[in-house]
Amino acid sequence: MVNALEAPADELIKRVAERLKKMNEIKPPAWAHYVKTGVHKERPPEQIDWWYVRAASILRKLYKTGKPVGVERLRVIYGGRANLGSRPEHFRRASGSIIRKILQQLEKAGLVKKVRGEGRILTPKGISLLDNTAYEILKELAENQPELKVYLE
Repeated sequence: MVNALEAPADELIKRVAERLKKMNEIKPPAWAHYVKTGVHKERPPEQIDWWYVRAASILRKLYKTGKPVGVERLRVIYGGRANLGSRPEHFRRASGSIIRKILQQLEKAGLVKKVRGEGRILTPKGISLLDNTAYEILKELAENQPELKVYLE
């Protein structure tokens, strides 16, 4: 059986983001076009659909971890180095509000569930979304590369 870690991450995130766009529960808030994703960034994201890409990326991170993950840990994962001008750069965490809102929307969609006191994990529906998308990707890749057909059996 194919799992989400066997498919190329960039292609998986792109396809899952397309599927998330079709879900009514996942919509970017009105302020999403004006905010930065963290204090380490200078400008807001340039992609129009960055909210869905970040949601798909969070789903993949939850899948990859396999155990409950909280907002604070995700803030560290999506953080980066802040350019402080002539001073040395320092690590800064990503925006917790964006991550929290995305996780709440994924919960409403039934893809993620909260584990009290520990964080959030994927539901079987979320796991199957990622696995089915990975299977489709590998199936398309196997048409061009016959050696990948071993994964699909």
